[in-house]
Amino acid sequence: MIPSPSQSALDPAGTGADSIASLFWVMVVGGILIWLIVVGLAIYAILVPGRHDQKTTRLLVIGGGAVFPTIVLTALLTYGLAMLPELQRPAPEGSQVIEVAGVRWWWRVVYRLPNGTKVETANEIHLPVNEPVEFKLTSEDVIHAFWIPALGGKVDMMPGRENRLKLVPNRVGTYRGVCAEYCGEAHTQMAFDVIVESREDYDAWLSRLKKPVVQGSEAASEGRQIFEAAGCGACHAIRGTSADGVVGPELTHFGSRRSIGASVLPNNSDNLIRWIAETHQVKPGVEMPAFETLSPDELRALSLYLGDLK
Repeated sequence: MIPSPSQSALDPAGTGADSIASLFWVMVVGGILIWLIVVGLAIYAILVPGRHDQKTTRLLVIGGGAVFPTIVLTALLTYGLAMLPELQRPAPEGSQVIEVAGVRWWWRVVYRLPNGTKVETANEIHLPVNEPVEFKLTSEDVIHAFWIPALGGKVDMMPGRENRLKLVPNRVGTYRGVCAEYCGEAHTQMAFDVIVESREDYDAWLSRLKKPVVQGSEAASEGRQIFEAAGCGACHAIRGTSADGVVGPELTHFGSRRSIGASVLPNNSDNLIRWIAETHQVKPGVEMPAFETLSPDELRALSLYLGDLK
């Protein structure tokens, strides 16, 4: 089993998430103060016997029930609005640009390189620590929502529209991103891993990502033949081979990813075999067909081939 990545907005690991977490705690304190005053007045009215002085009662009701909540809520609104300019400010020129498209029910991730070219992966995002990154977000079908709770706020992804989000991760680690907008049957199984790492590790990873597939062991060559014969290349692309599909996730470096099926299963041979043969039992609603007719030996060979794509 792979370790469960962090998905807590109250354990921030990014500058945007820091601000959002601070706003949450300030609002909690403000809400508690209002609750104490209002409930305290109600208890006073119920438990203190006798006729209450009209002037004192008016002062308590207006001051505690109207003026004090108005002051606190105005302060909270001002505090929250003051955060918006920084949260909405775009990433500086020259920052890493990552295009993410929501697809039922997975994530297409495209890194825009400094020379203008692009390189695609899926269901996993790597980020350099302490550096701003600009996300360009869209959807290929229905409305999704891009959210990495530990790093920043949520942004909707809508067909035909590009929204932008700046994130600045400030702590190395692995975090969980999710779709935060109900998008259909497999909505709850539409997640992704976010790996925040040093600039050196990030550059090394991006350098590997740009390379086409390197042909692996002889044992995996049989799996490649099965992959081609089954028509998998019509939906999936593997750079350096004849597979050039665009319907499904890009698989060039699939073997190095942490998970299968948008974080549904840890990426290992047994889970991959299960995913290929029992796709709709693992993730109901997914559009990938199940290859139930493949023999156990063929499934094992295919899993060896895909697992070797690193």
